[in-house]
Amino acid sequence: MRLMGLDVGSRTVGIAVSDQLGWTAQGVEIIRINEDEQKFGIERLKELVNQYEVAGFVIGLPKNMNNSEGPRAEAARDYGKLVTDTFGLPIDFQDERLTTVEAERMLVEQADTSRSKRKKVIDKLAASLILENYLGRQGKLLTQLK
Repeated sequence: MRLMGLDVGSRTVGIAVSDQLGWTAQGVEIIRINEDEQKFGIERLKELVNQYEVAGFVIGLPKNMNNSEGPRAEAARDYGKLVTDTFGLPIDFQDERLTTVEAERMLVEQADTSRSKRKKVIDKLAASLILENYLGRQGKLLTQLK
């Protein structure tokens, strides 16, 4: 049973998948999307769902620091509805506050990569952190799907 983690932005979606046991997360790729043009990368997402035999989705929810939800959280929820309607698989949301900041810090400190290289992998790493955080707290999908 694999879960897929999604870090949804307005131009990209970072993708990560769990191992079969739901213990670890691995970044897979970044899908280019365009919210303004209603292009959400669903065809590529379908390919990845089939390839990894995904049983459910964990979508990052970008809350504000005061725990309120703004326009980006609404966009993430809308993407979640699209995923539910498309795949019919369960979804859950994971608070993703500061995951992109954490991913950036990790890349700077541990990988010592240039800014242009970091841009190419940061959403994938953020998706991995979102999924790892979810797996670590034993989110409801883990108990539903076991």
